[in-house]
Amino acid sequence: MTDLYTIFCRDRPGSRPVRMAQLSRHLSHIETVMDRIKLAAPLRDDAGEAFTGALLVITASSIADARAFIEADPYYQAGIWDTVEIDRLGMSAGEWVGGKSW
Repeated sequence: MTDLYTIFCRDRPGSRPVRMAQLSRHLSHIETVMDRIKLAAPLRDDAGEAFTGALLVITASSIADARAFIEADPYYQAGIWDTVEIDRLGMSAGEWVGGKSW
């Protein structure tokens, strides 16, 4: 059984040069796991100019599976993220849920 998991990554200060150097490897990797990605979005500062991290919503069988998923990403392997938080997502209300679940 698979569930949805959020992966919230915050960039390490000063990681932009490494991020840009790994961009093509990261994008190539994302293309190989598209079947598991519901949403992948870079996070930006308020001005929309600098990257500050990433938010992903993926399918996974467990937290450990979600962790293995993100640890396979070239950005993770290059150490650009200062923190990575993974949580199981319970969708209760909203447009994506089709209204409310109760």
